[in-house]
Amino acid sequence: MFKGSIVAIVTPFKDGKVDEKKLKELIDFQIKNGSSGIVPCGTTGESATLSFEEHERVIEVTIEQARKRVPVIAGTGSNSTEEAIMLTNHAALAGADASLQVSPYYNRPTQKGLFEHFKAIADSVRIPIILYNIAGRTGVNIEPETIAKLALSCKNIVAVKEASGSLDQMSRIKALCPPSFQLISGDDSLTLPVLAIGGIGVISVAANIVPAATADLVNSFIEGDIKEAQRIHYKLLPLIKALFMETNPIPVKTAMGLLGMCSPDLRLPMSSMSPENLEKLKKALIDYGLLK
Repeated sequence: MFKGSIVAIVTPFKDGKVDEKKLKELIDFQIKNGSSGIVPCGTTGESATLSFEEHERVIEVTIEQARKRVPVIAGTGSNSTEEAIMLTNHAALAGADASLQVSPYYNRPTQKGLFEHFKAIADSVRIPIILYNIAGRTGVNIEPETIAKLALSCKNIVAVKEASGSLDQMSRIKALCPPSFQLISGDDSLTLPVLAIGGIGVISVAANIVPAATADLVNSFIEGDIKEAQRIHYKLLPLIKALFMETNPIPVKTAMGLLGMCSPDLRLPMSSMSPENLEKLKKALIDYGLLK
């Protein structure tokens, strides 16, 4: 259902508000350069500091601008099941092709609570749902057994974006879940290893600035050109590392500002990069060939 390089797109701001014009330009840029899907209102899209009105509007704009050229996977998760259902129903009505559901953060539910949370959301809509497992941010890991139980119990829970950093855990997910259940890398640096264990692509931060290269990596692997996929992986790796020197999306939005792609404006508590890391980021962009 989903494959390739799917961009976790930033939310551009101007004068403190969502810059809809720039968002539309970025969506067209992504589609033109090979991204096979768009995720608005994810971690990279600063969903945590968007109002409900802004959150819904960003999803609407993305759907309208994508015009079915690529799937739109709307980030509609929450640590409140009721809020997640509300946001997911809005996305479904707006025409989203799928929903990305982050595990509930801060309240740290049990595995039973996680199962009931995601099942309640899945039961509320018909669109496909992709789980988002990122314990480093949420404080709770969705265990492979829970993912498998959800995949078997809810026909529209079809994939997981895995950002645990554990290939062992991802392998267990592939072993426990039905063959049709899709594994998607949630870490740019692990895209190639995840493909090697049966993943189908990546939901990517780096694709915001290098969409063609990220797409080429996945496509080369899928087409059987492993050496080319490896070449791209090793070329991208220093840039990817620079994009995660500070909390995402601080570096990638800063990079986009340096490259003239959009304003680097962030919403507190996200703050500007330290001068030392800014110089390291500039060097990585220069070394890759993006900045002179």
